[in-house]
Amino acid sequence: MTSSPRIIVGVSGGVDSSVAALRLVQAGESVAGLFMQNWADDGDAQASGDCRAEDDRRDAVAVCGKLGIAFHFRDFSAEYWKGVFEHFLAEYAAGRTPNPDVLCNREVKFKHFLNAARELGAEKIATGHYARVARVGSHWRLLRGVDRSKDQSYFLHQLGQSQLSATLFPIGDLQKSDLRRIAREAGLPTHDKKDSTGICFIGERDFREFLGRYLPAKPGEMRDPQGHKIGEHPGVFYFTLGQREGLQIGGVRGRPAAPWYVVGKDVASNVLYVDQDTHSPFLQSQQLWSEAAHWVAGAPPARAFECTAQTRYRQSDEPCTVTVADDGTLAVRFPRPQRAVTPGQSLVLYDGEQCLGGAIIARTDAPLERRIAEQAA
Repeated sequence: MTSSPRIIVGVSGGVDSSVAALRLVQAGESVAGLFMQNWADDGDAQASGDCRAEDDRRDAVAVCGKLGIAFHFRDFSAEYWKGVFEHFLAEYAAGRTPNPDVLCNREVKFKHFLNAARELGAEKIATGHYARVARVGSHWRLLRGVDRSKDQSYFLHQLGQSQLSATLFPIGDLQKSDLRRIAREAGLPTHDKKDSTGICFIGERDFREFLGRYLPAKPGEMRDPQGHKIGEHPGVFYFTLGQREGLQIGGVRGRPAAPWYVVGKDVASNVLYVDQDTHSPFLQSQQLWSEAAHWVAGAPPARAFECTAQTRYRQSDEPCTVTVADDGTLAVRFPRPQRAVTPGQSLVLYDGEQCLGGAIIARTDAPLERRIAEQAA
């Protein structure tokens, strides 16, 4: 009778999870791999490699074979649709810009995957995320990955003590260049595989065409902040604050030949606001208010405190002051203006290398956003 593995590694068919599994095997751990299918193939020829799900699965099988560990498969596509994708669509329909990777980690990788691993008899799970876990006394901390250019703690800020106590991040102390070298020297079939991009588990696509299947196009006017018509848009939910690409604005009479940027979205009036200044004052805000926050430690460090924050992935740390309201929502103030802080995105808070938690951005004090809200009131 075969004993249950102590650790189940989420093998995605990519190099990161492959090296995560390799390092555990090299450490003498009892390991098995599990591949998650989280998106039902919709036959989209526009997807990158038809979402490459089958290729990824074959690569994951090959990696497990190379390492001599068992391979398991689970289909979480129904759970992904209900727990992630329905929210994704609702946020876009409301004119906000969601981050599906955050919800995917909370609802799929560290919920359904963790439950599946426990059903297989495992004590812990491991993933190929660039992050670290540290135990301090009876508490677990979520730390940034050593390779700051690849750090993924931003996407993991919704994890709590129960998930972190059962999770390993075997590559969190590696630089990406070293990881590629380790994979190549070990002969892993994924050592030179391109990193995945695009929507979590859905892949690279023509985003406007893909979203248009679920949210029918509703054309409307593009205006400048003063209300002058500049052109037309195919649907406000296709765009996000600060976006330059895809506006398809040609020469506008009386305007300089300079790029245009999205500076506001009025969903109720179906108007998309654009401006030609990349540093437009209509994109600047110094204060934001969030939905109820999640804290990795289970509670905030104080009712009011100073820390650093990221309002989007790959952003430099920005100092801020945080005030926690009785209902758990946050008021956050930055000493200097922030560009394109976007409702629907995640605010993630840090104390040095430690991720404290975060929340969904609800609104900001950007001037155009305030004006739209006042008109709707």
